Amino acid sequence: MLAPLADALAHQRFAVVDVETSGLSPARHRILQVAVVEVRGDGTVVDEWTSLVRPSLWRVGPRHIHGLTVRRVWRAPKLAAVAPELLARLGGRVVVAHNMAFDWAFLDAGFGRAGLRPHAEPVRLCTLELSRSLDPDRVVSHRLADLCARYDVTLERAHDALADARATAQVLPHLLAASGAEALDQLPPAALGEGTSWASRRQTTG
Repeated sequence: MLAPLADALAHQRFAVVDVETSGLSPARHRILQVAVVEVRGDGTVVDEWTSLVRPSLWRVGPRHIHGLTVRRVWRAPKLAAVAPELLARLGGRVVVAHNMAFDWAFLDAGFGRAGLRPHAEPVRLCTLELSRSLDPDRVVSHRLADLCARYDVTLERAHDALADARATAQVLPHLLAASGAEALDQLPPAALGEGTSWASRRQTTG
């Protein structure tokens, strides 16, 4: 059962994003799949979008984790082709990810290669850090799969971008309620960490 949320958070729009990548380094590896689920703070899904992405380096990395093969992505658009749509879906919303530091680093690098900049620096919320802040003694696991089990949220398939984004979007209202916050600026600072700045990214190609 979801505890009541303050109106400001219940009606706040969030863009929950997840990426699957060919490795762990934003400089050396590339996004293979991206998904955005727009959701209100009360858990109401407004819209969702996903795309496979063709990597310029033709490497898909750990297939046993994300299940993506060269055959699956070779007809997909390059990131530069989907980046404007992706940027539009993040704009004007609070951007959410489970382990924001990872997802944001890849998004930041990808937008930089595409030569895109947002109109304004978005507010970013990490559900991993928010969950950790509610458990300062680290007595439980904060992996997405474990949070889903704790809050009775269905995770259709771990390490699929859309499935992970959907699950994170449904975990989010439980974490917001548990925090006791009535507005974004009352959430723990660690959950609203700045991460990589749009303004500091390298302009690269590839």
